Amino acid sequence: MVIFMKNNWFQKKVEEITMDEKESGQKTTVNTDLDFNVRYFKSQLGGSFDIKYRNCTVGDKNFVFVMVDGMCDSLLITEQIMNPIINADFSNVENKNIVYDAADRVSASIDKSITNDLDKAIAELISGNLVMFADGSQFAVLFGVQKFPKRTPLEPNTEMQERGSREGFVESFKDNITMLRRRVRSPVFKIETVEVGTTSKTRACVCYMSDRVNEKTLQKVIDNLKNAKIDTVLGSGYLQSFLDTPHPSIFSGVGFTERPDVVTAKMAEGKICIIVDGTPNAIIVPYLFIEHFHSLDDYLKRPYYATFIRLLKIASFLVSVFLPGLYVAVCTFHQEIIPESMIFGITGQESRTPFPIMLEAIFIHLVYEIVREAGLRMPKTVGHAISIVGALVIGESAVTAGIVSAPMIIVVGLTAVSSFVVSTLYEPVAVLRFAFIIIGGLSGLYGIMLSFAVVLINASAINPYGVPFTSPMSPTKLGAWRDFILRSDWRKMGKRQMLIDKMEK
Repeated sequence: MVIFMKNNWFQKKVEEITMDEKESGQKTTVNTDLDFNVRYFKSQLGGSFDIKYRNCTVGDKNFVFVMVDGMCDSLLITEQIMNPIINADFSNVENKNIVYDAADRVSASIDKSITNDLDKAIAELISGNLVMFADGSQFAVLFGVQKFPKRTPLEPNTEMQERGSREGFVESFKDNITMLRRRVRSPVFKIETVEVGTTSKTRACVCYMSDRVNEKTLQKVIDNLKNAKIDTVLGSGYLQSFLDTPHPSIFSGVGFTERPDVVTAKMAEGKICIIVDGTPNAIIVPYLFIEHFHSLDDYLKRPYYATFIRLLKIASFLVSVFLPGLYVAVCTFHQEIIPESMIFGITGQESRTPFPIMLEAIFIHLVYEIVREAGLRMPKTVGHAISIVGALVIGESAVTAGIVSAPMIIVVGLTAVSSFVVSTLYEPVAVLRFAFIIIGGLSGLYGIMLSFAVVLINASAINPYGVPFTSPMSPTKLGAWRDFILRSDWRKMGKRQMLIDKMEK
């Protein structure tokens, strides 16, 4: 009863500062009266200074062109659309057919479409299209003449590779699609566009290879995007909740990447990639746990070294999650495990600190997270100063002042370095690290082992789009072990393609 009243009270407080999503009403069609169409545009767009209207008379025919300044290529509009139409002869063309004649016969533009929906015309106008109305016609022409300010493709800062490509995704989804097209010169590469966000009208491109994708999974992904109840989409992370498994877990069955070569490799396995306009990250579904330990360099180097690197990444992940908790548990409950040559040094160091070892570990890791977040968010010119101050505070000064012990500094350093080896798992690692510190300080190694079993059970319960998150380890798929931890030679791997839908239960 208390929970119900609490939830009901909270829902009322939410409704006080929010409003329901607007329902789409009846569409407004293009009118034969030019003034009506212009008035409707101005009523919806207001007096925005960047909306440009151009009235044009050719013989006895009247045209109106509408564009958003800064989002269109003015030279392209002039050469391929405006000049041909102004210099054309429409004397023998009926008013109702003038739009088709101007679009098909006169204009030299390839990217064009015709609509009778004024709301759609406004949406395309805001997307960078040129809209043309003609007096007496019930249709409008949409010319694709976009020219946005955009960034040059550069190597991603978060996914550095030694031998891979040096280009990454940018904010323009057309440039991103072009980078994929250049790598997959085959008609099996398909793209479907879905509009998400009731206000932002953001375009999301669903990319896949038709000869190896699972049709049920593809349809479910598209349905999830179409049914996503969200007002504004400003990045790919907005859609993660709608694409992820509904099972509550600290891990996610949705992956992200900034590299077009990685996206191409995932699509070759039958996976689906979503590119959201305005963000340089691509979404990959379904995404397995073991893929966090794979990188493109694994496939560009000798198999024995790729296997060694993967084992190193797994070991780093375990160190970053368990080392602080194990240190706290051993020093608190299981001192007999510590070698005799070390126990006196550790005991002497810990006896001079004012906090219990569990609080000391939580404190120093919180300080590290604060310094890391400050260095990440601050400008680059100030970030170096933050790193220096953090090193002095966490390092020598903290030990000299007796706030933390020297062994704890070593534990923090090893944990921090190990956590960056598998950067895509940093978020769950950071949370699990604090959880295991608390559990180790309260219940020792037994609590850590029991909690580890709970984490394994939780990860095994994730089943994104019918593919177990822990596959091919659980359930075991021996055929996929050729690219699990051990990496086979390309002479064996290249003979048969790996398909993600074959790992379904």
